[in-house]
Amino acid sequence: MKTRQTLALGLCSLLFFSTAWAQMEDTITVSSSAFDHHGMVPEANSAYGANQSIDLSWSNLPAGTEQLVLIMDDPKVVELGMMEEPFVHWVAYNIPASASGLPADLTKDAAVTGVAGLEGMVNGVNGLRRPGYFGPRPPANGQLHAYHFRLYALDSELDLPEGLNKAELLTAIEGHVLGTGMLMGHYERKE
Repeated sequence: MKTRQTLALGLCSLLFFSTAWAQMEDTITVSSSAFDHHGMVPEANSAYGANQSIDLSWSNLPAGTEQLVLIMDDPKVVELGMMEEPFVHWVAYNIPASASGLPADLTKDAAVTGVAGLEGMVNGVNGLRRPGYFGPRPPANGQLHAYHFRLYALDSELDLPEGLNKAELLTAIEGHVLGTGMLMGHYERKE
């Protein structure tokens, strides 16, 4: 019973703060060399292709930014009635504020090591319950899906442990978000 209450409180908190962030104006510019905002995610970055994470870069971080968080999800699955919540494709956190982006084809290991400027970065748990990036893989029904790469600027270095999923991460950063930015890409499978 206590687990259900904890889960219910967590979901209520997630819904409240997701709504607050949805109302926050995006001030951070997020981009990629793989596609333009509202462009098509390349096959190589899909789970039908090589499943390589895209490169990301960002600018215009708010003053006082100490750490960054990235969440990639597909909210279109809710609109299409496929799922009750957006499918989570990537959760990354403990990203140093000094980083100006992420390289393409980043490791899928939970601990990101050996990448200059990303010391301490963690790949959290995606919708498959695995760490790292999982590219677009919608059903082959010709429906156009939208993939949101949302960056959060935090006011503190939270040093969060490995293994967090989207809901746990959003709860952990609650009250620490200074600003957000988003890159959106589309992908559809026709065959």
